[in-house]
Amino acid sequence: MTKHHFDTRLLHQEDFRDKQTGAVNVPLHYSSTFHQESIDEFGPYDYSRSGNPTRQALENTIAELENGEQGFAFASGMAAISSAFMLLSAGDHVLVSKDVYGGTFRVITEVLTQFDIEHTFIDMTDLDETARSVKPNTKVIYVETPSNPCLNITDIEGVAKVAKANGCLTFVDNTFMTPLLQKPLDLGADLVLHSATKFLSGHSDVVAGLAVTKNKEIGKRLKFVQNSFGSILGVQDCWLLLRGMKTLSVRLNQSSQTARDLAQYLHHHPMIEEVYYPGFSFHAGYPIHQRQSAGAGAVLSFRLPSKDCARVFVEQLKIPVFAVSLGAVESILSYPATMSHSAMPTEEREKRGITDGLLRLSVGLENADDLLDDIKQALTAVEQLAPAAQV
Repeated sequence: MTKHHFDTRLLHQEDFRDKQTGAVNVPLHYSSTFHQESIDEFGPYDYSRSGNPTRQALENTIAELENGEQGFAFASGMAAISSAFMLLSAGDHVLVSKDVYGGTFRVITEVLTQFDIEHTFIDMTDLDETARSVKPNTKVIYVETPSNPCLNITDIEGVAKVAKANGCLTFVDNTFMTPLLQKPLDLGADLVLHSATKFLSGHSDVVAGLAVTKNKEIGKRLKFVQNSFGSILGVQDCWLLLRGMKTLSVRLNQSSQTARDLAQYLHHHPMIEEVYYPGFSFHAGYPIHQRQSAGAGAVLSFRLPSKDCARVFVEQLKIPVFAVSLGAVESILSYPATMSHSAMPTEEREKRGITDGLLRLSVGLENADDLLDDIKQALTAVEQLAPAAQV
């Protein structure tokens, strides 16, 4: 049977249509427990921490979209990431992209260390450094590409080859790209992770995490962790996430187009010191990103000269929400230093390029001209109306 295009698969999954009633939406199974017919043989569900039909529909869907073996739905992106790290044991070592999300940095540096799990942050855009950094006890290489917030690009296939040569697993955070634009499992990764709060949900109304494993053995181990810790996604949020995912393609494609236009404008503006956007042909990771991804995505970051400049810019903007998170229908502007990466010490942030003038913009579905006009007037305010922000 011919496999349909991604857009069609977003809308037509086997689990979507209720077999009893013909309903075109997945039913919400609000049940903590399930009746069993025998003391000797249980049905597919017994207790909703271990499995629920609504959650199963979501988990099957993300596994199919990522071309994986088994999917898992967690209470948040960090719950998914933390559960994945529970596949490690005391004495193990993990290699991590140095410019990783602040929440991941916190778990690695302040939680995993309590369990005697070692870590090394490296420039994973450099495959030679990655290979040199593998230790005898390295068990996982953790990749975030494009990275948050400076959008550096890591060669997933190259890292996966290094991992396999050393008996390691490769974990990839695919939040920014989603399976619409990037499929890490096809490139050799063993496990892919999502903060589904972001583009997959897309409406700023769900906090969720998803994971997909490449084979049954890793899936079995992660299932044990999920059931043991119980950090599962609730039924209502599973349903909302399934609904949000149906429009992923049209949402992300439009937002990505607007992001490209805004990145070009910001790149040429004299007040902007640098724009971080993997769609630029001069981006250091552009050739790799072109090879492994189907688009540049809807997130970009840019650096103003100072914190004062950033403050004036934020205060003058009218359209984007100024908030944590990203990937929603509304544009969201964030200040990484005190938001997504507040868990990082100042010295660590600055070494990674997360300066006091850095802002991250997740582009939504507003009219592109309206967004551009809003950014123009905010930059004019930085130049003309804020003497304290002048450089």
